[in-house]
Amino acid sequence: MAIQPAILQSKLKTFFGYDAFKGDQEQIIQHLVEGNNAFVLMPTGGGKSLCYQLPALVMDGTAIVISPLIALMKNQVDVIRGFEAGDGGIAHFLNSSLNKIQLAEVRADLLQGITKLLYVAPESLTKEENVALLKEIKISFYAVDEAHCISEWGHDFRPEYRKIRTIIDQIQPAPVIALTATATPKVQSDILKNLRIQDARVFKSSFNRPNLYYEVRDKVDPEKDIIRFIRQNPGKSGIIYCLSRKRVEEMAQTLCINGIKALPYHAGLDAKTRAENQDKFLMEEVDVIVATIAFGMGIDKPDVRFVIHYDIPKSIEGYYQETGRAGRDGQEGQCITYYSYKDIQKLEKFMQGKPVAEQEIGKQLLKETVAYAESSQCRRVLLLNYFGEDYKADGCGACDNCLHPKARFDGREELCLVLELIESLPERFKLEHLAGILAGVPNALIKSYHHDKLPLYGAGKDHDQRFWVTVIHQGLILHYLDKDIDNYGLIFATEEGRNFLEHPHEVMLVEDRTFSEGVDDDDDDPGAGVHGGGGGDPMLLAMLKDLRKDMARKLRLQPWIIFSDPSLEDMTICYPLTLKELSEKCQGVGEGKANKFGKPFVELIAKYVEENEIERPDDFVVKSVASRSGNKVYIIQSIDRKLDLESIAASKGLDMDALLTEIEAIVATGTRVNLNYYINEQLDPDVVEELYHWFKEEAESDSLADARKALGDEYEDEEIRLVRIKFLCEVAN
Repeated sequence: MAIQPAILQSKLKTFFGYDAFKGDQEQIIQHLVEGNNAFVLMPTGGGKSLCYQLPALVMDGTAIVISPLIALMKNQVDVIRGFEAGDGGIAHFLNSSLNKIQLAEVRADLLQGITKLLYVAPESLTKEENVALLKEIKISFYAVDEAHCISEWGHDFRPEYRKIRTIIDQIQPAPVIALTATATPKVQSDILKNLRIQDARVFKSSFNRPNLYYEVRDKVDPEKDIIRFIRQNPGKSGIIYCLSRKRVEEMAQTLCINGIKALPYHAGLDAKTRAENQDKFLMEEVDVIVATIAFGMGIDKPDVRFVIHYDIPKSIEGYYQETGRAGRDGQEGQCITYYSYKDIQKLEKFMQGKPVAEQEIGKQLLKETVAYAESSQCRRVLLLNYFGEDYKADGCGACDNCLHPKARFDGREELCLVLELIESLPERFKLEHLAGILAGVPNALIKSYHHDKLPLYGAGKDHDQRFWVTVIHQGLILHYLDKDIDNYGLIFATEEGRNFLEHPHEVMLVEDRTFSEGVDDDDDDPGAGVHGGGGGDPMLLAMLKDLRKDMARKLRLQPWIIFSDPSLEDMTICYPLTLKELSEKCQGVGEGKANKFGKPFVELIAKYVEENEIERPDDFVVKSVASRSGNKVYIIQSIDRKLDLESIAASKGLDMDALLTEIEAIVATGTRVNLNYYINEQLDPDVVEELYHWFKEEAESDSLADARKALGDEYEDEEIRLVRIKFLCEVAN
């Protein structure tokens, strides 16, 4: 049945208060009302919910909306009930949060034909009693929201979603509308096949969100950077995403003690607390929610002004959807992501133990994320290309790469080399494999295919593998290359690419950005210094190094023992004038080290500041949570009690390597611990004496890697680490 446009307009105004439809909304609704299947690809904030809510309200029967999150259901049901004053049964949800009385109410309203919209979790849909109930009512259509959950290549795969079509067939036939904000061509294909709606009309809106600004930042002291950013945007609502519950809690606490109204949100909190925290954010009682990815799906808050990813997401789809929660009202939305390769290594570690096929998919998605983060190309171009959409402009002017462009080079020779290699191979291969062949990487996989014997093996060895990965990615964006979406993204040359190989012409490419390796947050590594990459006052730095050199000569110590280079760099940025400021503001300088070596340094800095009329930066000191890791205090107290290290490790579920890492982190902040009781019992005295002498007389830094290289295989790692801790505590601290 068709509905007159005037009637739809009237219902739109009556039920939702809008004067006009957005984009394809009216066409989608009319198509569904006429009894047809539909597949809707629409970015977050585009108005997907209206595409099934309005037809449900005007059609006979009850629409079944399959949705993955309880928070989303509750939010939308509350909104819909507001349309019909005094008629609370117009919308219900059916999930594990309901008690027996509530379930009976839902059942009664359904059987009486009152309910127009029933939100169902996929797990609830498979229960026999619910299937039996739904067989008794007239169903207008099925709406599969967050349909990307169907695909293993999607960013939030849920096995229950793959059973939806079977359950629909058991209940009763009705039109199906599948909706998602994020789906690559591969995921789109999976959704249509699995729901068996290949005949569905596809409504695809542009994935472009022109009001969003995208930026990827090097993950160096992210807490301080985040606090500075929020203080520069007072009163604005924002979401900070972290991958672990522990990090969510710590970040929320850190923000609070630094005067920012923030609350945590993750699955480990009880349902009542989660609901209260969500409501406080929606009601603007707090400015910031720190959350795992569970937060935000379907939450109707149009004025989120920033979305920050403390940890890089596992996939581009996840990143796009989460950033899409900013600026849903079309106004300002800043999307900032912190990236370090250590985060990628952590995510790869999490995949271990999963089925091989699942690991393969996860690694492929992660590689796409790395390529996006490290790229110097326009981020909008990269995102839209990932979802199969071309962005026609040369750049968007609203991302970090467009605002701070890197130099370009004519890449015609490089692209021709890539195309020549691909065309010469009888099979298709992944992007990294092709890049490895050109760079001449002698890995096991390349050797197993005898690709190290190819004429083009090492043809591009003047550049590393990462450079060739960059070139291939840009070849994909230019449509000279494409991916086999049904076969793990294997690369092949397009007709356009073959034409380019025949008739090369100038193609301007950009090299990728480089990032610091990053730090392991779980270890509270002091190397995550305030300013690890320099950027301070070079003249003062030279003077401080001269002072350190003079002191080292007088004290007969290696210069690094007094203060490390990162400590001096922090002094050139913070200009500490007291020993207290020195210990609080500069990484690797504890109270003990400040008292022992600091006086001449703060005196030199004070004189330099006065003579050069330097205006010191505002006292921007980030207060930290008393103990970011509960292990730290316990370890210090246990060492004071002279417990053996094996017992300390066992009590905290650590191995010896992890415990030593914790102790090294404690010592590097300037805290002294006395391990002599353990070292004297476990290590040969000659070994201790030899290693101690090496650190004092020969070592040029406290680097463990340098020590291993210099000392060779004569000493065990554990021996070197224990003596290094002893030396640092007795001499450096």
